[in-house]
Amino acid sequence: MEGLNLDYMLGLLPVLLSYVPLTLFMAVTGMAFALILAALLAVERVVRVPVLDWFVRLFISFFRGTPLLVQLFLFYFGLPQVLGFLAGINGVTATIMGLTLHFSAYMAESIRAAILGVDRSQWEAAEAVGMTRGQMMRRIILPQAARVAAPTLVNYFIDMVKSTSLAFTLGVTELMGAAQKEAAGSFLYFEAFLVVAAIYWILVEALSFGQRRLEILLNRAHAR
Repeated sequence: MEGLNLDYMLGLLPVLLSYVPLTLFMAVTGMAFALILAALLAVERVVRVPVLDWFVRLFISFFRGTPLLVQLFLFYFGLPQVLGFLAGINGVTATIMGLTLHFSAYMAESIRAAILGVDRSQWEAAEAVGMTRGQMMRRIILPQAARVAAPTLVNYFIDMVKSTSLAFTLGVTELMGAAQKEAAGSFLYFEAFLVVAAIYWILVEALSFGQRRLEILLNRAHAR
């Protein structure tokens, strides 16, 4: 058995690192849209608007109950056949759409649980001073729920970063796609995928460290 080709791995590292910004761009953009959508879905699941609540539950059930890869294929290959204006959609846009909708379904349930976890006296106090339901959510409930849900939402972002690796199936040359191409050209698959695994590992560990620091800061602020 031959040893690892360390020279190849060291030479490959800067090549793959140049694709990290695209990976992070897709994850950050998807997270931003997913947070907005998840907050809206969570609020609706709490207030339960008739008819709309049925569609929201169907949305959450579908995107939680089907694999992300299948959803990406639906957006990239399927929807353009049904909706003509999506004929020019590229892999990056389809990936961001898939990440947004897939993770918003999971995040909505976490935010909903955090909202329902806010002490009932907070709701009653807001109603007592004459706040509308919208004002109550914006000023009182959601800020408190955000502190509870934040660590879980960071976990979803970490999962989202790793899930961007599926974008290569849509022809996107991001971190995983670049590793696949380099490995196909050199036939050094183990070395190439070992390097890409190390990069993802470092990214996740950095985000996990940030998550732990965030939890400390939030708990410290709440203790005051």
